[in-house]
Amino acid sequence: MTDVLIVGGGPAGLSAALFTEKNGLDTVVYDTDETWMHKAHLFNYLGIDSMDGSEFMDVSREQVEGFGVDIHEQEVTGVTADDGEFVVRTADGEQSAPYLVLATGADRSLAEELGCDFDGDVVDVNVSMETSVADAYATGGMVRDQEWQAIISAGDGGAAALDILSKEEGEHFHDFDTPADAE
Repeated sequence: MTDVLIVGGGPAGLSAALFTEKNGLDTVVYDTDETWMHKAHLFNYLGIDSMDGSEFMDVSREQVEGFGVDIHEQEVTGVTADDGEFVVRTADGEQSAPYLVLATGADRSLAEELGCDFDGDVVDVNVSMETSVADAYATGGMVRDQEWQAIISAGDGGAAALDILSKEEGEHFHDFDTPADAE
């Protein structure tokens, strides 16, 4: 059973996927690989001196797939909330899960279809990136007007994932690794 559906495989979506899958939640990402990152070069991403955006995406995908995230290169044609689950539709069918993370850049159409509240032109979220629809999260360019930065988007995805993990644990969840974890 899938626990988390993520629509969008840029920095926000992949960051959320990394956190959730790494911590035991089965995670599926739907992505068309049309991220703005293919037009970017990173000089302002902490820990990276200089990296082409497409290379960054390749490395990021490899990392999340290494943890077991299932990435489908498909367009999501619709999303609904039904009986405590979210249903994502593609040309190949439907997939459901109790949590949904929208990471579609400035495309806010799925959030609108889902019935999320907006603050002007952006999706209204709380500090954990949760929308007005319980257990649905919006990240990155969806929640900020004209403020599109990979590192901010990745942080949004991490915040959404930590909130999901906290709900699952029933208490505040910390994803903190130590050097011993790498052995």
